[in-house]
Amino acid sequence: MAYYRAPLDDMTFLIDELLDAGSRLGNLPAYAELGVGPELTTALLDEAAKLAGDVISPLRRVGDEHPATCADGVVSISPGYAEALQQLGEGGWFGIAADPNYGGQGLPELYSTAAFEMWNSADMAFALQPMLSAGAALAIAEHGSDEQKQRWLPKMYSGEWSGTMNLTESGAGSDLGVMKARAVPEGEHYRIHGQKIFITWGDHEACENIVHLVLAKLPDAPEGSRGISLFIVPKYLVNEDGSLGERNDVYPVSVEHKLGIHGSPTCVMAFGDNDGAIGYLLGEENRGLACMFTMMNEARLKVGMQGLGMSVGAYQQAVEYARERVQAGVPIIQHPDVRRMLLTMNALNEAMRALVYTEALSMDLAHAGPEAERAGAQTRVDLMIPVIKGWLTEVGQELTSLGVQVHGGMGYVEETGAAQFLRDVRIAAIYEGTNGIQAADLVGRKLGRDGGGAMLDVLDQVADTVSALNASGDAQLAGIGAALAGAAADLRGTTEQIVASLKADAEVALGGSFDYMMQAGYVLGGWHLARAALLCHERIAAGETREFYPRKIATAAFYTEVILPRSAGHSGALRGAGGQLKAFPENWF
Repeated sequence: MAYYRAPLDDMTFLIDELLDAGSRLGNLPAYAELGVGPELTTALLDEAAKLAGDVISPLRRVGDEHPATCADGVVSISPGYAEALQQLGEGGWFGIAADPNYGGQGLPELYSTAAFEMWNSADMAFALQPMLSAGAALAIAEHGSDEQKQRWLPKMYSGEWSGTMNLTESGAGSDLGVMKARAVPEGEHYRIHGQKIFITWGDHEACENIVHLVLAKLPDAPEGSRGISLFIVPKYLVNEDGSLGERNDVYPVSVEHKLGIHGSPTCVMAFGDNDGAIGYLLGEENRGLACMFTMMNEARLKVGMQGLGMSVGAYQQAVEYARERVQAGVPIIQHPDVRRMLLTMNALNEAMRALVYTEALSMDLAHAGPEAERAGAQTRVDLMIPVIKGWLTEVGQELTSLGVQVHGGMGYVEETGAAQFLRDVRIAAIYEGTNGIQAADLVGRKLGRDGGGAMLDVLDQVADTVSALNASGDAQLAGIGAALAGAAADLRGTTEQIVASLKADAEVALGGSFDYMMQAGYVLGGWHLARAALLCHERIAAGETREFYPRKIATAAFYTEVILPRSAGHSGALRGAGGQLKAFPENWF
């Protein structure tokens, strides 16, 4: 079983050639002095690849076989994790895209996204720690006072302190309005009481301190979600000089025994079982959900990356096995059905990567682009995030399952490690908002708020790509263009249908929302592969001889021939959403 090796050729192609980050981001004031461009891309990704392949990847099986445990209020993490986290911090990776005023590097989110793909491909359970820390730090950066930013962010960006998000309770999952955790004012701070569950990396000894962000209700809070506030609750209190003080009244009760991500300590956390945990209000009272949702786009993009990351890891191991396993006198990679599975995995991996990197660039433009263009970029990000989170994690389940299938019976045996990719990725379709919630958000909020205008704008861009493919003079590219044109026209039709259904019967629209999300994912993934194929054709015509370019075109052609037709199936199912799905009586289940 080989360790993970980052697909740097495709990553650098996307960042430097297809997205042209140097031109689109390098001259913006926020990045002008950072040297954004091919040289920086190569240096950053090479270092991240070494860390992912040589340090983190060997821990994947260790974490699975030696999971985190909890005893007497202390969590013990898997061997090697603490040392790897230290190396991550020493390399500056926790604050790669964070504000330099508080110790971050200030680089584009696009680079952070590429790094997170590597961490997840290497070991998803490990990668959850920097992911949750980044989310907590972002919430503080967006809503904290100057004093709070100065107190908490530098240590979080250095990796000396980690962060968590404490939302869920036993009776309050997606519906947070019924939560019971409470916060009682006491001078300049609050006393927090309550219990939270499913807290990722909720406790450990790998960092000096843990900064918990906790949702709770004040005594006079309004009912429902409008009465939730957000609090900073550190594991250890921090003195005025920045040194650590006494232990706060927050402890892990237990860690969950899970299907996958065994190395990630998923904790039940108790706040205030004794005198009450000391917490500090983040943002305004009763505006906790608004504070939390500022980091949701980034968090959901990174969960989508988990679908991609696990699929890439599964693909690499499956290819290695298929080259070595001999049946009927030849390596099974020569068997047509095995080739189908491997090429399906590779094509979808490249489509997912192109989609998520493109929208990471959109996030950078929304944050630091020309002022007049930021709102449009943010609208694009808002539209794409549920597709990224939902489609990538659904596809991730399929591709990691194919990885098991390529191994045959040995894939079902734990010692090969093939099944771990499938077990680990299964959670990604559930947390950070289930994929059903993502689909409802895409249809109910994102299409509903502008009548589908943002999606139709994207489809206009797809049409421009189709025109360029047809004008290329290349028969293979023209074939890609014809397939993409048909799929895009179908998506335009279902977009208009969904918008009409929202006005006539929202239940019918929501009944078709999952299929719409999946249809959009397949079409948009195909679009980005087609864009890549067009650019590769231009490179070849200009005399480039790298094997990468014709391989990329062939991958796009396979996608449009074999995978893109799936979008029509989702379209057909969507058109029937007003039938038995709505009419079937509840008591017949």
